Amino acid sequence: MEPFALVDVPTDELCAEARALREQGTGTLVTYSPKVFIPLTKLCRDVCHYCTFARPPRRGERAYMSLDEVLAVAGAGAAAGCHEALFTLGDKPELRYRAAREELATLGCETTLDYLERAARTVLEGTGLLPHLNPGVMDAADLARLRRVSASQGIMLESSSERLSARGGPHFGSPDKLPARRLETLRLAGEAAVPFTTGILIGIGETRQERIESLLAIRELGDRHGHVQEVIVQNFRAKPGTRMAGHPEPSLDELLWTAAAARVLLGSRWNIQAPPNLSYDEFPRLLDAGINDWGGISPVTVDHVNPEAPWPEVERLRQATEARGLRLAPRLPIYPEYVADLERWADPAVVAAVLRRADADGLGREDRWAAGSSETPSAAGVATNLLPTASLTRKPVRVGAGSRPKVSPPIAQALTKSRAEDELDETDVTALLQARGPDLEAVLRAADDLRREVSGDIVTYVVTRNINYTNVCYFRCGFCAFSKGKLAEDLRGRPYLVPMDEIVRRSREAWERGGVEVCLQGGIHPAFTGNFYLDVCRAIKGALPDIHVHAFSALEVWQGAMTLELTLDEYVTRLRAAGLASLPGTAAEILDDEVRAVICPDKVSTAQWLAVHDAAHRAGLRSTTTIMFGHADTPRSWARHLIELRDQQKRTGGFTEFVPLPFVHMEAPIYLKGRARPGPTFREALLVHAAGRLGLHPWITNIQASWVKLGLDGAKAALRAGANDLGGTLMNESISRAAGAAHGQEMPPERMEEAIRDLGRTPRQRTTLYGHPDLERTRRSFGAAPIVEPRNPSVNDARLRSPHHLVRPGLVGASAS
Repeated sequence: MEPFALVDVPTDELCAEARALREQGTGTLVTYSPKVFIPLTKLCRDVCHYCTFARPPRRGERAYMSLDEVLAVAGAGAAAGCHEALFTLGDKPELRYRAAREELATLGCETTLDYLERAARTVLEGTGLLPHLNPGVMDAADLARLRRVSASQGIMLESSSERLSARGGPHFGSPDKLPARRLETLRLAGEAAVPFTTGILIGIGETRQERIESLLAIRELGDRHGHVQEVIVQNFRAKPGTRMAGHPEPSLDELLWTAAAARVLLGSRWNIQAPPNLSYDEFPRLLDAGINDWGGISPVTVDHVNPEAPWPEVERLRQATEARGLRLAPRLPIYPEYVADLERWADPAVVAAVLRRADADGLGREDRWAAGSSETPSAAGVATNLLPTASLTRKPVRVGAGSRPKVSPPIAQALTKSRAEDELDETDVTALLQARGPDLEAVLRAADDLRREVSGDIVTYVVTRNINYTNVCYFRCGFCAFSKGKLAEDLRGRPYLVPMDEIVRRSREAWERGGVEVCLQGGIHPAFTGNFYLDVCRAIKGALPDIHVHAFSALEVWQGAMTLELTLDEYVTRLRAAGLASLPGTAAEILDDEVRAVICPDKVSTAQWLAVHDAAHRAGLRSTTTIMFGHADTPRSWARHLIELRDQQKRTGGFTEFVPLPFVHMEAPIYLKGRARPGPTFREALLVHAAGRLGLHPWITNIQASWVKLGLDGAKAALRAGANDLGGTLMNESISRAAGAAHGQEMPPERMEEAIRDLGRTPRQRTTLYGHPDLERTRRSFGAAPIVEPRNPSVNDARLRSPHHLVRPGLVGASAS
């Protein structure tokens, strides 16, 4: 349809088309930005005739907020869970008011933008909130320097109509409201790659045709540069004390028509926002016009531009959104599309701050929980329906018409396929991993129901000891805070190498304490060859022939084979003959080579990891599977990982379990360098367990909850989201603790069983391969004697000599098969 033909299209018809376009572009997702509003100055050189925000200087009042005042507001917002610090201020007041010039001089600034830059930096560095700056008209230099201290910027076009700036118009006497100047700022922002907000103000005397012209002007610049991240459709509200106090306000129908016209003109992928507070109790109807964003909502500050119109509470927004079958989620001031390409859209000084607040979808984190932290999920602001004490209804989720709550179409499709045991594809699994609101509850419940069907109410665990024989490693995994070598000199702990007699002693101690397994993994010392791993197996089995040796990541096996110039099949056969009984599924991280290129570029590739386990399964060995998630990955990466595991299992049947391992960020180099998120949110952690249960069924039927990563309360929640196993007692473990985890030393059987019974489940000890240990093993595991302090001598004591050439499989490494 020709754009200007929209003028005569009825509102209901236009809204229907707008909703269909929104569904194509953003599905059921509707966002809002938790923010604080910082009015740095209310002085302005413009005199818009509808504005009560701007005002002249007042005797005894400061022209600008002090930095302490700014920090106090921002700090309150950060404590309340906000992500955005919205700086709104008058346009260049120093050009009009002496008071502004004099105060700026005392602050050591020439212009308001100088002070804004300082204030934004103070907030960014002092609170971690992400500044969004609305200072008015800017030139290229202004945009560039403010980009260094902000996640996004914006300027409302309001209208492209020059007529409104003529005498008698609402913008008369306001030089910064001239459309050409504002469009120039918008153009320059695109050239500077600034994620930008703009929009139109309706009801100030413009016509529908002029609104369309304004939207087309925005579209042209947005299409050219790709930087317009959202378009606001804001309705004029008459305010007492202004020249336009008696001007008629636009009707709700006019607002709905304009918002729908914006969606139709701009298309399905654009983000269209309408402020809910300016429509009062009618705000839910804005969703009918195809918007997908509510804008900034503050639990701390008022809307200083419209102080008479309070923001609705977030819970009320959620109810209104979900009543229309949509899902509400917090976002950052920079939208997910731009978070996905921060190298282009954010200054390096801002990237780390954005990642600290982003979830895997590029939206705002919903809680303060972090994997490995000592903080319980309940204390970290996690939704109560995710916690183990919550009561999830046992009624099956209905996905047809009339179901309450409504489940969105992608989730409905995935759950329907899962119940029918139809194979879920990548899109299905990704949808499960992105579930929110009623969808989230439906996914967790479906996973829990399937767990009960497959495993009943038995929760298993294994009495094991972890032995990490060295923290020296020549590989450069960005997530690893455990390895210690020339490339990791600032990480925890001195370089050590556990001697063979100490490995055997620890294994014997584990056996005496009721252990059925020793799990051995470590760094890869440059001097290691495949003979080292063979010697470890022989030493343990020579002393303890009945203990299960569960050892060596796919990287260790690959490196061992290559250093001995053996095929994988030949080397795995030797390992089995030496006593190896099964492989842990570590070194998998994310089986998506795009992500591996970021987090572990010289490690085994996806194909190489799968090849190692394929060889192990052919040799009669079983292995576990893992995923390490929440860093530089996305839900689609996780879905690809699950499908790779499922396809491998269908070929060989050798995997015993799936173990989600949330990324522990505290000491990880990739996080400390500002290149990774601080692990998954708690919602994401539970969804990976649930999607594992649903997506891997019926091929992998054991889902393990890692108490080391999740904490005991988190692990109990995972047991209600599809998991049926609590992993190992460990006795002692150092890899997770080196990364900053508060958990990981030992979870004795007594505590394991107490936690399981708290959930109304039945605990059962198992062997590595999910068999039943003999009664003597089980009896010895309870009331076990304290562990003797492990001995970790300096690596220098071993006097190992490194070869000139190191094996580095990498993403395109040479084949060892």
